Amino acid sequence: MVYTVKTVVLRPTLDLSGAEQIVENRKTSRFRSMLQKPSKTEVHVHSLKLSYEAFLILSGKYNADFYRKVIHTINVKPNVKEILVGGFTFPVKQGKGVLGRLRTKVKSSTRKKNQIDLEIEEHVFLEEEKEVAFDHHGKEIKMPYKMSSKLIESYPRRTLGKVKNNVKKPEITYDAAADRLITKLKKSVSIGRRNLVEKVVVNEIIELYVPIYEARLIGPKKNVRIMRIDGIRKKVL
Repeated sequence: MVYTVKTVVLRPTLDLSGAEQIVENRKTSRFRSMLQKPSKTEVHVHSLKLSYEAFLILSGKYNADFYRKVIHTINVKPNVKEILVGGFTFPVKQGKGVLGRLRTKVKSSTRKKNQIDLEIEEHVFLEEEKEVAFDHHGKEIKMPYKMSSKLIESYPRRTLGKVKNNVKKPEITYDAAADRLITKLKKSVSIGRRNLVEKVVVNEIIELYVPIYEARLIGPKKNVRIMRIDGIRKKVL
């Protein structure tokens, strides 16, 4: 399948100096063990760089026209024993065995009604619309970012080109993401269907790049830890 993909890059609300301050304040926490952590002088910030990670946002529409077999239970008066519909006879529901018949009689006397199961076929016209988002690793998520015009870079490809070595593409393919969207769209279609006519439309895919600061930290015994900071929400990931 051929997809239309729109690349969107978010502008960081956290600058480099702000990221440096967060790293300095939180760097020892990456080396905490057994309620102990090193002093700040024991942890060295080897590097701090800005990278961009891709999220995928997909939406689509599903239309289906089909027939399905269903059972509808209707209430009738207590003196009704069966009904005739289209030449078919539908008797009043009865329980199994003596206890079942007793329960039916009690139900009829207390509610003053009987029930009949109608086995019929429905002609269904279904329309579903869904949106789904995936993080960089292909995990389905609730999108934590809003694409405000104030945050969107005017020249996304130019922005990514400046840091091309630090751009992380989606690990999930467009086909795999679209298949998961389509599965959600088709969830309402029952199994016992016939004469199914369906149409699936996958809208423009948004490949959203989010700024992430990554700090490489070196602690006691030359242990290395990575600290990641969300450049939009200004929080340690």
